Amino acid sequence: MNRHLQSIARTLIIGFTVCLVLTVAACSNQPAPKVTFTDIKGNKISLEQLKGKVVMVNFWATSCTTCVGEMPDMIKTYEKYHAQGLEYVAVAMSYDPPNYVLNFTETRKLPFNVALDLDGKLAQQFGNVKMTPTTFVIDKQGMIIKKYVGAPEFYELHRLLESQIGV
Repeated sequence: MNRHLQSIARTLIIGFTVCLVLTVAACSNQPAPKVTFTDIKGNKISLEQLKGKVVMVNFWATSCTTCVGEMPDMIKTYEKYHAQGLEYVAVAMSYDPPNYVLNFTETRKLPFNVALDLDGKLAQQFGNVKMTPTTFVIDKQGMIIKKYVGAPEFYELHRLLESQIGV
């Protein structure tokens, strides 16, 4: 094999290895941070009080087209699994104006908890979330079992939720 092909092969192997490591790291069980959300009505919701339920925490923004695009599927997911024990907290990023979040929540009739991350501390506690949407699935014991960056494949997400909820 000539040097050029060896270089390409080495680059591909390194790239594959990095992707594999990142995928495994994104799926590894780690404890969810001990956070308390403040929803748009001023109510406090702690992850600690949601133990025993499967929880989705979705970081999003009204200016994010992917976030806005996935929201109808997030609503359907919540409505499909909430009665079986799914809780959902949509966390608006710190740069999202609260009046935009409130307007979006009301006009789209979001049925789940919507929280504001006014100072960016929630995003920091979840591993310094920068990209939206980023969604975490937390099991009944409070462990992060899946992290989605970008819109999830909803069929796969539903299978994961069903396996955790016991449907």
